[in-house]
Amino acid sequence: MNRLSSIIAVALLGCTTVVSVDSAPAAAKDRARDLGIPFVGTPGPNNAITDVAGVTVGYSTIIEGSGKIEVGKGPVRTGVTAILPRGKKFGPSFAGWYTLNGNGEMTGTTWIDESGFLEGPVMITNTHSVGVVRDAVISWEAENDLVGPHFRDLYWRLPVVAETWDGILNDINGMHVKKEHVYAALDGAKSGPIDEGNVGGGTGMNLFNFKGGTGTASRKLTAEEGGYTVGVLVQGNFGSRADLTIAGAPVGKEIVDLLPDVSWKRGEGGSIIVVVATDAPLLPHQLKRIARRIPLGLAKTGGYGGNGSGDIFIAFSTANPEAFNQETNTKVEMVSNDKIGPLFHATVDGTEEAIINAMVAAETMKGRDDNVSFAIPHDRLKEALKKYNRISQ
Repeated sequence: MNRLSSIIAVALLGCTTVVSVDSAPAAAKDRARDLGIPFVGTPGPNNAITDVAGVTVGYSTIIEGSGKIEVGKGPVRTGVTAILPRGKKFGPSFAGWYTLNGNGEMTGTTWIDESGFLEGPVMITNTHSVGVVRDAVISWEAENDLVGPHFRDLYWRLPVVAETWDGILNDINGMHVKKEHVYAALDGAKSGPIDEGNVGGGTGMNLFNFKGGTGTASRKLTAEEGGYTVGVLVQGNFGSRADLTIAGAPVGKEIVDLLPDVSWKRGEGGSIIVVVATDAPLLPHQLKRIARRIPLGLAKTGGYGGNGSGDIFIAFSTANPEAFNQETNTKVEMVSNDKIGPLFHATVDGTEEAIINAMVAAETMKGRDDNVSFAIPHDRLKEALKKYNRISQ
């Protein structure tokens, strides 16, 4: 999202419409490390999921209207996020998934369990737009000749589409995500730095009763550990303020105001989708083991997988690019189980940082019925961390 779009998203001047596609370099804004927040591990050059070679990310961000909700008309605060494991080409990747709490959706996972492969992009949107996104992915892959060895007039796809709920700020029942938004996110996917906060599927989300959204981070293992890269992208929409923990400090107990100004109150709940990419040669059962470590990163921030939360995770590997073959046997490489520990550690640490990055990057947003979700104030966050000796200045 460019700087003008960000300003409009915060101020909501009149009924200005912003439908942006992230195809330019990420806007310069503070990330968690820029505030001095300490994290374990060494990030890649962009500290993003795109540090895993070949992975690209695209967004469609839809911001329209203001004031009282009229279902079908707005206000709209939503979008679509696309993560392509091998860019714009057919190339199934080994994958595994896991759910901490199932009050949510991620389509296509039954076939991942059965086959061991992720055969296309991972898409993230709002809860009520999963269907249109899924259908649009099928059309987009066919139109771009990304159905691989399948006959063009006789093929099947089971796209992976996940969601979190943005109904506090968005006219979620208005079905505002359309086919063209899905195409824009997929066509605009890029490598390198990517935007965070109020972008893509994360546009209307909340984290620990602050504004939330999309966040990313990465970890680079040492040569002795294999030299692999682990990248994480989250769509965060979960957590209670009192539970918010940053770098071990009880920040949620220090910043008790700036609670969402909404026209109605929701109970305990919220959700998070986490996507982990790696270039380590992991087999499907090992990638499921990676996905099972993601909740440990949530726990470090104060997440606990409440009853109303959809906490669903997927991990894929870009290694073994020739593993998928419908005609002949293939040979694959795998990391020894006795050497997989550093990848677990990178997953936990990268997940923690990606969640905090989503919160730090997010900006205050007003949405339906003038509901407001406030950004976490960076100055007060730093003061809280100083109080608990987590940063010095």
